[in-house]
Amino acid sequence: MDISDLRIALFSGNYNYVRDGANQALNRLVGSLLARGATVRVYSPTIPEPAFPPTGDLVSLPSFAFPIKGRGEYRIARGLGPEVERDLAAFAPDILHLSSPDPGGHAALKWARARGLPVLASVHTRFETYPRYYGAGFLEPLIVKLLKRYYNRCDALVAPSQSTIDELRATGMHTRIGLWSRGVDRTIFSSARRDGEWRREHGIADDDVAIVFLGRLVMEKGLDVFAGTIAELTRRGIAHKVLVIGDGPAREWFEGQLPGAIFAGFRTGEALGQALASGDVFFNPSVTEAFGNVTLEAMASGLPVVAARATGSASIVADGVTGRLVPATGKPGDAAAYADALAAYCTDPALRAAHGAAGETRACDYGWDAINAAVADIYVDLVAERRGLKPAPAR
Repeated sequence: MDISDLRIALFSGNYNYVRDGANQALNRLVGSLLARGATVRVYSPTIPEPAFPPTGDLVSLPSFAFPIKGRGEYRIARGLGPEVERDLAAFAPDILHLSSPDPGGHAALKWARARGLPVLASVHTRFETYPRYYGAGFLEPLIVKLLKRYYNRCDALVAPSQSTIDELRATGMHTRIGLWSRGVDRTIFSSARRDGEWRREHGIADDDVAIVFLGRLVMEKGLDVFAGTIAELTRRGIAHKVLVIGDGPAREWFEGQLPGAIFAGFRTGEALGQALASGDVFFNPSVTEAFGNVTLEAMASGLPVVAARATGSASIVADGVTGRLVPATGKPGDAAAYADALAAYCTDPALRAAHGAAGETRACDYGWDAINAAVADIYVDLVAERRGLKPAPAR
């Protein structure tokens, strides 16, 4: 059996209506599968004017806006509905890939189990940590319980980093978890993209040290910790500039917390590569990410990284070689430890250059072709096992 023999139904909570790291990975995966001869159909909530065109055939799931103030740009699938169920039955998939544990994912899982079809779930973020950023941390144990039930009803999981796999196993999410890492486009992200003129146009002098934030401006990215750390650096008298690349609903709040920071806005493609490589140190305090695409992109751009010692970054950053990993809780009290790590890079150009160069070398190991081929191999294995063509591994 080969991947070209398979029909794959992929369910996403956000395939293309708001751009993020997870759906960029999913679109690349679908493109890779189609190129290898597989038949793929994607099911996701949609909007009239999405952030980018979808890769492959996309069927709209019934959905409603996320019911939290300031996050209405995201949508939640209500389930499948009769029209989608008819489409899914006509498509006749051999396997389902679920990328979000929302009501749409639950309904798709139920549909697959009723028909004896194998299901692979991919983990893209630590959903259980989100409530703590919106004053609802008490919900975390309940969400963990619900996620365990959902994931253990699937045949296997894939996660983007070994640290995430270890965490999932430790919390009983599943025993069969494969690695689906992330790649980086070296034609976009490279230290060669650094542009002194761009820096000067944005108020960053040649001898300034620009600390970069890259990502969607939402609270679960650790914006409060980032702002608190910058305030601590300022209090210590450490010279620096702040460069924020990205946009989102928390931008106004973030701007208020970072007086004097340069907000470059949302950028993609070569413009993103130019802006990122024109910084000096990358700071990622998020503890919610399962991988951290932005961390890998920063390394590929020649920036040393200061990040939380948490799932995602812990598998990418070599502490003391390509950056610093800081033991973190995801709370504002982490600011002092982050400031210690950032201060070393702000005051030591040789250290900054050495760790940045080492990070760029390490980033060369992350190629998309081999990474997506690993997922295709898991599809083939799961279908073969379900059809009795191959024994399932012991669990």
